[in-house]
Amino acid sequence: MAEKISEQKKYFHDHFVLLLLSLNAFLAVAGSIATILRMSTSHGTGYIVQYRANLGVNAFKTGVALDIVSFVVFFAVVLVANAVLSYRVYTISRELTITILSLGLLLLSLAIIVSNSLLALR
Repeated sequence: MAEKISEQKKYFHDHFVLLLLSLNAFLAVAGSIATILRMSTSHGTGYIVQYRANLGVNAFKTGVALDIVSFVVFFAVVLVANAVLSYRVYTISRELTITILSLGLLLLSLAIIVSNSLLALR
């Protein structure tokens, strides 16, 4: 029991892990806010949610606002999943925890890029 508490304490005292967690949280919140703000300044109700290169003229598929709001839900799910998974894996390997959090940063960055690209096209 005391060993488990010390491992939990080590996780929350590891500066690099906390830095990565903070960056993940910042990107998730910033991506959510940016997506919501870009939606509120819309010029219509149709949002481009898909691009299909093989369709030619009809390559862009439109959707409703709920399709774009799913990005906000995705940001939250990625943040929570990364935090929980890295916390549970820390007792096995610190390097694996850092890898999980780093991949979460990459995933959140790509999600921000995709959501902003889709909102810029409409």
